[in-house]
Amino acid sequence: MRLLYFAWLKTSLGTSEEQIEPPGDVRDVRGLIAWLKGRDAKFAEAFADEGAIRVAVNHDYARPADPVRPGDEVAFFPPVTGG
Repeated sequence: MRLLYFAWLKTSLGTSEEQIEPPGDVRDVRGLIAWLKGRDAKFAEAFADEGAIRVAVNHDYARPADPVRPGDEVAFFPPVTGG
C-alpha cells in the first residue's frame, strides 16, 4: 500500500510518501488511521484531529468505512478551501 501525505501532514511526519504493509485486520480507512496512530507519537499527533484530514483511496475521496486493500494508493490531506 502506498501512502501519500500532503501539506502539514507531510511536514509533521517528515515524509511525503511511504510503502507499508498494514496488518490483515486493517480493512478500511478508519482501521488504517487507527493503525497509523498506533505506530508512534508523531503519527498519533498528526492524526489526532481526524476531522481535519481528508482521505482519497486510488484518487477517489473516501469515508472512514470505505475499504482499503494491499496495492491501494491512500492520500491524506487537509480540507481544501478556495474562493
